[in-house]
Amino acid sequence: MLKKMRVSSFKSIFNQEVSLGMMNVFIGANGSGKSNLLEAIGVLSAAAAGRVDDEALQRRGIRLGTPRLYKSAFEERIPSHLFFEALTDKAKYSVSLNNPLENPKPAWQYETEELVCNHEKIVSRGPHREIKNKEQGLAALKLVESDENSDVAFLINLLRNFAVYTPNTPVLRGIIPDQQTREPVGLSGGRLAEAVKELQSLVSKSEFIEDAFDDILSLIDWINSFETTSNVNAILSSSIARQKNVIRFTDRFMKGHNHLTAYDASEGALYILFCAVLILSPNSPKCLAIDNLDQTLNPRLVLNLTRFLCQWITKSDDKRQIFVTVHNPAVLDGLNLQDDRIRLFTVDRNNRGHTEINRVTITKEILELSDKKGWPLSRLWVMGHLGGVPNV
Repeated sequence: MLKKMRVSSFKSIFNQEVSLGMMNVFIGANGSGKSNLLEAIGVLSAAAAGRVDDEALQRRGIRLGTPRLYKSAFEERIPSHLFFEALTDKAKYSVSLNNPLENPKPAWQYETEELVCNHEKIVSRGPHREIKNKEQGLAALKLVESDENSDVAFLINLLRNFAVYTPNTPVLRGIIPDQQTREPVGLSGGRLAEAVKELQSLVSKSEFIEDAFDDILSLIDWINSFETTSNVNAILSSSIARQKNVIRFTDRFMKGHNHLTAYDASEGALYILFCAVLILSPNSPKCLAIDNLDQTLNPRLVLNLTRFLCQWITKSDDKRQIFVTVHNPAVLDGLNLQDDRIRLFTVDRNNRGHTEINRVTITKEILELSDKKGWPLSRLWVMGHLGGVPNV
């Protein structure tokens, strides 16, 4: 698990250090820099894989732009380098990257790169060392020589498989293709039917997965069951584009013609399945992000989904680390912040425009307010007691 992340000069993040848990929730105003932190991890992921270019960034769900748009441009001069660093308990990987504003290159250049394990430098290069190919990361090459169970391999693989997922309703419905396909699901929700089928095959083998499917059914209260099928001619128009397999829901209130495909079902149901697959599937990255977790979901539903996500993440033997951005305060009431593995961060822009990320801890003052007023965490955030509230 990543224990700490440092970012400097990337978009609105001038200089921030964040200590991380297993479930990391970032809440704040639109434009405060929440997504920028997820994308910073994505850039470091590409660097750990050995090359930072548009293809590598897009594959990780990063919004593409010119070199100028990646670099902080406040009153200070625009920096030449971007700095990223990630740490686990035993290893550290850091890079500084540059692409000139004028005449940019297809790939970013590594100015510095350092990989340290148990205080021993595995990779170390500075801006003045003569290296023929500055567009090639050395840590990725070093990984080939490392034991696959080593602390070095763990950190680099954790980073290189990271991605930012942002589901799109037409993709979830299976009527348009996902531009970035992955297993178990694409970054926009492609392969959802196949992923659900693969996960359902594990129900008979895992009591944990079986219980999680009961949780999913409790969230989608209008269905009796769901399955994956290729036989949908009777319930889906032949004029609608479709994948080979589709998700079929059985409505528990309807009689007779009570089957719906993903094309007709509520997008909230599809979004719940998408989140569940990402957290429960053994094929998901060990470290991943979901941008705008609360989209398409009503407050009560997103509260309960958040609660189940926390339970699945912390109780599963298949340890996974997740980063999510949210706007809906109801998400906060699904978080057990007494558990140090679950962490909430508020994201603000200070008076100079720099993104500031602060962890919310349950202090004596917050407890007193909650007890005295009877306010849940969501109300405390809306009232401005936690930070990260839009200044409107």
